[in-house]
Amino acid sequence: MAPSGPNTGTTLQIRRIFQAPRQKVFAAWTELQAVEQWMCRDVPSHRVSFPQFNAKAGGGYVIEVTDTKTGAEYIGTGIYREVRPPEKIVFTWRWTLKRAAGGETGLRPETEVTVEFHERGASTEVILTHRGFQTANEYDETNAGWNGCFDVLVNYLATTGRTGETK
Repeated sequence: MAPSGPNTGTTLQIRRIFQAPRQKVFAAWTELQAVEQWMCRDVPSHRVSFPQFNAKAGGGYVIEVTDTKTGAEYIGTGIYREVRPPEKIVFTWRWTLKRAAGGETGLRPETEVTVEFHERGASTEVILTHRGFQTANEYDETNAGWNGCFDVLVNYLATTGRTGETK
């Protein structure tokens, strides 16, 4: 039987430098009005909503994503295990496929995401570590998804002021 749980399987790590102060980058992960602008918005046909979002230790989130082009529907859920401003966030991540492009449905295994924020002068290095993938396909899809989200986050950070308001 294959092992299960957020700390087994394959681990993905992504390092990215953002041209913004650490506090602003951290806020982009913990404030709903910011997260709504970049999370899961890497595909233009995605319609994204956050019916639940509480970025505090013990709080949770629900992300609903509908691909208006393919009709695929996904629900992401998780619990924040640690929120240490402006240094670190740890949360669980699980997708439920209500209706995927290939017709499959079901619950993916729970994984764990750690996001670390390191000050690099006027910039911030983000190290995202996502643990617990059971298949190469899950790993590849998630790698592409996080990198796409990070590309959108770069644009979001560039178009907002120091405290997150739109320029």
